[in-house]
Order: sequence, then structure tokens, then C-alpha cells
Amino acid sequence: MPKARVDAPLAARSFYAASLPEAPAHAPLQGEASCDIGIVGGGLAGLSAAIELAGQGFSVRLLEAQRLGAGASGRNGGQVIHGLACETAELERQLGDAAARQVFQMTLDAIALIHARCARFAIDCDWCEGWLAVATSAGKARALLQDAERLQARYGHALRPIAQSELPGWIDSARFKAGAYDARSGHLHPLKYAQGLARAAASLGVHLHEGSEVLALTHGVQPQLRTAQGLLRCRQVLLAGNAQLNGLQPALAARLLPLGSYIIASAPLSPALALRLIPCGAAVCDTNALLDYFRFAADGASQRMLYGGRVRYGRASTAQLVACLSARMRRSFPALAGLPIEHAWGGLVDVTLNRAPDFGRLGLHRNVYYLQGFSGHGLALSGLAGQMVAEAMGGDAKRFDVFARLQHRPIPGGRWLRGPALLLGMAWYQLRDALS
Repeated sequence: MPKARVDAPLAARSFYAASLPEAPAHAPLQGEASCDIGIVGGGLAGLSAAIELAGQGFSVRLLEAQRLGAGASGRNGGQVIHGLACETAELERQLGDAAARQVFQMTLDAIALIHARCARFAIDCDWCEGWLAVATSAGKARALLQDAERLQARYGHALRPIAQSELPGWIDSARFKAGAYDARSGHLHPLKYAQGLARAAASLGVHLHEGSEVLALTHGVQPQLRTAQGLLRCRQVLLAGNAQLNGLQPALAARLLPLGSYIIASAPLSPALALRLIPCGAAVCDTNALLDYFRFAADGASQRMLYGGRVRYGRASTAQLVACLSARMRRSFPALAGLPIEHAWGGLVDVTLNRAPDFGRLGLHRNVYYLQGFSGHGLALSGLAGQMVAEAMGGDAKRFDVFARLQHRPIPGGRWLRGPALLLGMAWYQLRDALS
């Protein structure tokens, strides 16, 4: 299985990082300090919580092992999508219809929160409207259109159904047989957004510490976080490191499957070609279990294709990743054959067994909160999760506790068998995609 530290050099090659000047550094935690809230993890969830908690008047310190936004928050596909990674049927089964509808509405609130944060803190994150789900077979096309009908009937969220005859006006690819378009979803530059939230948190008085990996958490009335150079005493703690916590809390890690997620970025191409290939300008994702996701991203006056998708799970060289994703990109868009690939990057995504998010509290005193298990669907939800956990830490846990009711089981096989089990599972899903 991939390790967080092994993935660090590959993650550093992202188009996002290359497209921005290096952000100002924040000093590591040194010596002893105290605060109301200690946050572990400088991604979207941790930064969002820090902003909300500082707004409530709490003193907050945030500890990030690397650079702010260095994990999945700053290197993901940039797709901001309604809903969760799990099926709505899973929410209905566990929570009942009313709470399932409440959760779905909160995922729409999560998208609205991004717009509100960008407006409040003047964050320019290259927002583009629209998300397009596409099906790669006739059977999947029927299922996609049926799911769109169900979403409107049960949850009141209307998607624009697109028959195969209409698809060329939305995406110019013979690979796809039907689509469903959501104008409320969209795509953005995730690292720009993460860095904007970091500036916002700092402006509100949050102490941000980079290079401050938490090596130990001591539970108690006053929890303590120990790093290589410092010790932080808190009234409450938020663990928001997801797959990057490196076993800090084994019981949480046992419920996560850290999957490698990888993306390539092409050389610049003309806006005219980009518009011809995806006329609607949306982010696109297919409906396969082992899916492909892609979009065009602005790079000055040009555009780049960003293409992510299924690759060899487990150890894979950068050359293998580029070859695999390039082939898949050419299959979707033959017009891009021969276009050089200039960036390839990846890292870990935290996935739960049922693909539902895993939020809750730990310890006898219930003063250690955690957010994990976004399952590759967290660009919007992680921000809302930070807001909800901040409400809970301030005494209002109504929204947080709806999510905390979701139950999760440990990944079968334990530490040593998860890797082989994952490879067998991926082979099964690949076969299922091919046959359906």
C-alpha cells in the first residue's frame, strides 16, 4: 500500500503547485503552548474549522505536518459536486428518509459555503460552473438517467438529462452514451482555495504551524498534542488529517482504506479546442466503479486537460501512471493524441468501506473530534464539515450529530491483508465495469 511519505515527491509535481508562487511559510510549533482548540491537519476541513472557531472567539492553533494544503485538499481533481461518495440508499438505510434528505441538502449548502467564503475573503480560485456525469455503456446510461429522475423525485434536486443524440453539444466524445448535468456543482483550483482559506484563518488570529507533525495525542480533561519540537495543551482537539494521520489513532485508521489517486495535466492547448471538446465547460466524471474524471483548467490564456482515473492500485512509477492515464485520456478524446503530458501527481485518498463520511468524537471526555472518510468526494463537504464541527465544539452539535450517526466497520483484513484484499477488489470492480 502507498505510504504518505512515499507519495510526497509525486504530490509535489502537481500542476496546481507549479501554477502558483510559493506560499509564505509558517513556523513550526516550538516549546510549550496552550489554546482552546488544537487542530491537526491543514487541509480544507481543518482550515474551515479554524475560521469558524476563531469567529466564535476561541483561541486556535493548527498543526500541519507539511505545508498547508499539501494533502488531498490541494491536489485533488478540483471537482465540486453535490451529494456524497456513497449512494443515497446508504443514507436512507442508516438514517431514514428525513435525515437522508437533510444530509443531501447539507451537501448543497457545502457548495454555497465555498461561494460565501470566496466572497467574504476575496479568494480567487478559478471557479467554473457545471458538472457532467456521463455513462460509458447503454446499461449505465439507463441507470444514470433513472438515478437523475430519482434524485429529483426524492430529493428535489434537478439534473439536466442528456440523451446520446444531444451529447455532442455537451461533450465531444464517442465514448459516452448519456449524461446528466448539474449547474450548481462546478470546478475550481483547489490549492488556490486552500491557500485562500489559510490567509483567512491567519487574518482572524489563528496560529498556523507548518512542519509540525503530531507524534502523540494524550487524552484527558486537557488533551495534549506533542510534536518533535513542541507540546500543545488544549481544551478540545480536532483531528482533520484524514489519511495523513499516520496511525495517530489506530481505531480511526482501521476504518480507512488509503487509496492512491493520480492525475495528469497536458501541455497547454487552445481555448477553441477545449471549447470544442467540452462545450459546456463543465467538470466531467463517468459513472464506472473505477471511474475517470477530467476537466479543462485555465493556464493564462491557454487551457490544460486535467485527467484522473483508475490506475494500478499499489505501487506504480510515475511513468506507469502517465502511460495509463494518457491512454485513457486519448480513449475519451482522440483529438488529444500526441499532446504532451507536463505534470503528473498523486497521493492518498481516505475511503471508508461504505464510502460515507466518518465524523465523531473520541475519548472518555468526548473532547477529541475527528473528520475523515470523505472518500474522494470532499472538496465541498470538507469545508462544511469544518463548519459543523466548529458548531459542535461551541456547543451546538445538531448538524454534526446527524453525520455522526453514520456507522462504519473496520476494513477487513487488518493492516497486513488490506493491500491484497484491495487489489482483488479493484480487479472485481474492473471486471464489473467491463461487463455492465
